Amino acid sequence: MAGEGDSEPRKSFKLLGFLDVKNVPCARESVLYGSLGSLVMGLGHFLATSRVKRSCDVAVGGFICTMLGYWFYCRYNLAQQRIRQRMLKEGMRNRILFEGSYLDPEKKQTGNERSDS
Repeated sequence: MAGEGDSEPRKSFKLLGFLDVKNVPCARESVLYGSLGSLVMGLGHFLATSRVKRSCDVAVGGFICTMLGYWFYCRYNLAQQRIRQRMLKEGMRNRILFEGSYLDPEKKQTGNERSDS
């Protein structure tokens, strides 16, 4: 059959024609949280004031603010995670490189502890 075993790549969804939601980190979550924030703020404003046009304006503003807020929060955490991963990878590489040599920090520490006791 034609459908079996085909590994056809899925088409990505582009928001506004340029934001590739599938491949850009944090884009999907930002859009989802933005739409949730839009719904909450717009509906809340409508229930409080019963003004439809103003509530739609508040919903659009809520979408933009929530989406951008979560975007920056997520990208900041992603950058921090990548920095930690890079440091961990470098530490593991150094541990493998220096293990058992005179440059091994654990060897120096255990040597100092033995001389103190």
